[in-house]
Amino acid sequence: MKKDMTQEMLTWEQWQELTGWQSVRREYKDTVFRMLHRDKRKLLALYNGVNGADYDNPEDLEIVTLENAIYMSCKNDVACVIDFTLEMYEQQSTVNPNMPLRYLGYVARVFEKLTVHKNVYSRKLIKLPAPKFIVFYNGREQQPERKEYRLSDAYRTKTKDISLELVVTQLNINPGYNDELMQKCPDLFQYMQYVSKIREYNKEMPLEAAVTRTVDECINEGILREFLLQNKAEVVSMTIFEYDAELHMKMEREEAFEDGHAKGMKQGELKKLITLICRKKQKSKTPEVIAEDLEEDLEQVKRIYDIADEFAPEYDAEKIYTKLMS
Repeated sequence: MKKDMTQEMLTWEQWQELTGWQSVRREYKDTVFRMLHRDKRKLLALYNGVNGADYDNPEDLEIVTLENAIYMSCKNDVACVIDFTLEMYEQQSTVNPNMPLRYLGYVARVFEKLTVHKNVYSRKLIKLPAPKFIVFYNGREQQPERKEYRLSDAYRTKTKDISLELVVTQLNINPGYNDELMQKCPDLFQYMQYVSKIREYNKEMPLEAAVTRTVDECINEGILREFLLQNKAEVVSMTIFEYDAELHMKMEREEAFEDGHAKGMKQGELKKLITLICRKKQKSKTPEVIAEDLEEDLEQVKRIYDIADEFAPEYDAEKIYTKLMS
C-alpha cells in the first residue's frame, strides 16, 4: 500500500522551527560575529584566510547578507560576492546538522536578490556566482577541526544519483584548532580569544560581570580594541543576549534529553548504555552502527559518543555520565 506522504510534509512554521530560522536569537538585531564582519576590510581578510587568497581591495567585495527587514525571520550571518564566488558564513555555538537545509533557504534568497532584474524565463543562461558554505563553530561541545554536513544526509530515500546536494563545511575555531586559519585571520583569532575569556570568567561570576570584564580586558590587551572602543555598549548588550540565547537552547536540549529518558531509563540503565557504547567505540564502530546494534536513538548515541572522546582511552562511565548530565 502506498504511503500517504502528505502526513509527513512540514508546514512553513514547522520547517522554520526545525531549521532554527525562528530561534531565540531573532529578538536581537545582530550578533558580535555579524557586527564585526560588517566591516569590508575584516570580511575581506576572513575571505582571504578561508580561501588562501590575497585580495587587498575591500571594494572588490560586495556584501549580500540577508536582512530581517526584507526577509522577515530569514537572516544569515554574513554573505558576500567576490570574483564570481558567493561566500556564506555562519557562526554557531551549537552543533546543528540542519545547516545544509538552512543554507538552502539562504542561498535561494540571495540568488533571488542577485537576479531580481533578470528574466529567468529567457533563453539566455543567467550566470550565478559559485556558492561556498562555511560554519565557524565555537561551542562547548567537542568537535573535530573540520567537518562536513550534506543535505543528502537528510534524505529519507538514498539514491545513487543525487539531483540536489549542498555541502556545508564546519570549521572549529575554539582554542587549539585550525591554527593556520587563525594566523591568517587576526580578527577571527581575536574573536575566539574574546569568547574564550567570557566563558572562563562566567565560571566564577555572573554573565554580565564576565562580559564587562572581558570587554575592558580585551581593550587593554589590544584584542579587538578598535571595534570594542567604537561599539562597547552595544557589544556588551549583544553578547549578554547571545549567551542567554545559548543557555536557553542548552536548557531546551537538556529537557528534551531528560524527557527521552523519563520513560524508564534510570541512572543505572544509562550508565550501562554508556559502557556499551564505549566498548563498541573502542572497536572503531560509528555512532550509526552502534545505534543500530543497540537499537537506541541515534542522537542519544551520538551525544554519548562525542562526550566519551574527552575521556579516552579509559572511557570512565561515571565521568561520562556526570558530563552528560551537567
